[in-house]
Amino acid sequence: MEFTRAEVCVTAASDTWRDAGEVLAHAVGTVPAAGARLARLTHSPDLVLSDGEAFLMSELPPLGQTAAAGGVIEAWLPYRRVFDVLQTGRRQSMMGASQLDRYGNQNISAIGDWRRPSRQLIGVRGAPGNTVNHRTDYWVPNHSTRVFVESVDVVSGVGNDRARTGGPAARRFHRLGVVVTDLAVLDYGPDGRLRIRSVHPGVTVRQVQECTGFPLDGTGAGETRAPTAEELRLIREVVDPGSLRSREVPG
Repeated sequence: MEFTRAEVCVTAASDTWRDAGEVLAHAVGTVPAAGARLARLTHSPDLVLSDGEAFLMSELPPLGQTAAAGGVIEAWLPYRRVFDVLQTGRRQSMMGASQLDRYGNQNISAIGDWRRPSRQLIGVRGAPGNTVNHRTDYWVPNHSTRVFVESVDVVSGVGNDRARTGGPAARRFHRLGVVVTDLAVLDYGPDGRLRIRSVHPGVTVRQVQECTGFPLDGTGAGETRAPTAEELRLIREVVDPGSLRSREVPG
């Protein structure tokens, strides 16, 4: 059965929540949001999902719509309560990244000298708390040397090197999972550095390396799994019938 690169990315994002249990899924971006919903409908039925605002949903409306458009509400989670959930570790996040270095330090705050940045971004937001309290994965829709850099300009999310030197409070619950991009799935080796776990169908290890601003170990990298027929049906008919995923990963 034919599938698109976007659909490969959605299933790869979905797999990050596999066996997560009853945790709140925090998904930033169209592909992560679709992945979380697909996970709930397939391998992770205990995953807790919100409509993106303040409602927890047992059945969600199509991607891009809130509880007002339908679905089944099962609980109310106001913004202030999210911090209680976060601090107990009962949450798993897939965030974006404007910059990532080889140890998984993430920047979503500013580009350039922080005292006089050339570009102001959204700020550190919840990245520090996420990365020291629960598992955090990243989604990069445009794998390039502009994102994967030798050194991030501002540390928003804590990488493996800084967690190791940051003392027990930084290390205890720090867990970086994987980085899903439009080209590949990356994970971290025993030394805490990013490496290539798999390349998407039609992509080579060399292409991924050429689009990365530091060396990546591609030894043993396989091919990212294709979505099953049932996953494709759910993505296309239930999760994202409007094909918003194709706007984030064209082609």
